Amino acid sequence: MTEWLKTAVFYEIYPQSFKDSNGDGIGDLRGIIEKLDYIKELGCNAIWMNPCYDSPFKDAGYDVRDYKKVAERYGTLEDLRQLFEQVHARDMHILMDLVPGHTSEEHRWFAASSQKEPNEYSERYIWTDCWYKRAEGFPYIAGECERNGAYILNYFKCQPALNYGFLNPQESWQKPIDHPDCMATREAMIDIMCYWMEMGCDGFRVDMADSLVKNDDAVKSGTCRVWSDMISRVQEKYPEIALVSEWNNPASAIGMAGFQMDFFLDWFGNGYNLLMRDYDDTGRDDSFFKKDSGRSIQDFLQEYLPKYEAVKEKGLYCLITGNHDMVRAAYNLDERELKLAYAFLFTMPGAPFIYYGDEIGMRYLQLPCKEGGYTRTGSRTPMQWEAGRNYGFSDADEALLYLPTDTDGAAPTVEEQQNRPDSLLSMVRELLRVRREQEAFGRHDNLQVIFAEEGKRAFAYQRDDLIMLCNPSGQEEKIPVGIENTDVIYQIGSARPEGGGSVLEPQSFVICRK
Repeated sequence: MTEWLKTAVFYEIYPQSFKDSNGDGIGDLRGIIEKLDYIKELGCNAIWMNPCYDSPFKDAGYDVRDYKKVAERYGTLEDLRQLFEQVHARDMHILMDLVPGHTSEEHRWFAASSQKEPNEYSERYIWTDCWYKRAEGFPYIAGECERNGAYILNYFKCQPALNYGFLNPQESWQKPIDHPDCMATREAMIDIMCYWMEMGCDGFRVDMADSLVKNDDAVKSGTCRVWSDMISRVQEKYPEIALVSEWNNPASAIGMAGFQMDFFLDWFGNGYNLLMRDYDDTGRDDSFFKKDSGRSIQDFLQEYLPKYEAVKEKGLYCLITGNHDMVRAAYNLDERELKLAYAFLFTMPGAPFIYYGDEIGMRYLQLPCKEGGYTRTGSRTPMQWEAGRNYGFSDADEALLYLPTDTDGAAPTVEEQQNRPDSLLSMVRELLRVRREQEAFGRHDNLQVIFAEEGKRAFAYQRDDLIMLCNPSGQEEKIPVGIENTDVIYQIGSARPEGGGSVLEPQSFVICRK
């Protein structure tokens, strides 16, 4: 594993919403440079930046028109180069967002592939061999191009699927993954990765990493073969490249494909979802960190632990406060509940990922769709730096803002929280300091659950000489974990020894060192 990842704490930046440096209402690269010291002081030593490539922005930049060009709204190639330099000058690292499964329909490759006459890009995308031959089992489009065929989509209508082949071709137009045309797609993606690594990027978060090979099997063995080939070849030239997959199957992503990190993603009804939000038919939230919930940690552990155990010696299975595709955590958790949730996320194995604004509890807003955001749009609003005009995000007139700001008079800001010791922001800074100073958190194969019981709200886990005790409920909880001969190094609320076990205050989280 790339060495610096062992102690990495990531901060996700949605560029159009982070900081506007030129007053056009859209965040940009120079705005990010202005705020690097803030990110460093927060306790993050790495950045994941959402796409900044040239794009028509029908899917917020995940519809790439040119992989090697910076979108004008964000600045220039020189601005990006300076961002890399300024990040490294602070002993930090930065990942770009790689979109390998599809491009924009406005990409020059697709324009060439759509032509009637064969050319070098004809098979860069997946086409049937006749317009009325349907691509059964896949979303497809026909009737918009000169070419006599239908093309497969990888997400929205504006995102035609790049051709990495089929695991088991069934039709004449389906090619095996090692066909020269599919290999040419791999070569193109390797070239893109090497281009940005040479520029100064440290690696990539890979969008829809499991979507490359079509008709793949349950473990995505075809896609794993493709990634293993591409990653190993890029690593030959850039051995320190860092790669995290949007996959949520670490046995495949890390164990087979060669990624160093994979995300535990928020999917409806899964373990992460049950931690942070779980609405029943009445609209009641019964997720684990809600004070009045009846849920135990077992619902999370039964999904998380097998995935973690499968790869703990090979890579990092990473937990997130949120991301650009999720409703913000503050939508249904109050400040105390957020503190407990973050304390858990930041003390588990893997590199934590903090979505911009989550450190101050930015709210989710009910907004109409913007650039393909749909229900996700409300999690992409401008960063709230300070009181006053546009919360310090931009000097532009309000009407020019990429997205509207939170109009609630009690909306949280960095300015208000940074000097308040009991604020969410202060808690995040302090806990990340503790994480940085304890060697046990730099290892990721050392998780041991020492108390978790169905029907019980409190639980405890250990990492080397550190014991973490958590009670998210509104009542005292007693657990059979002794802490008599330990030192408390961090606490929200408190725990006390009693009868060979421990009694945890309501809504408490305590870290003890043996």
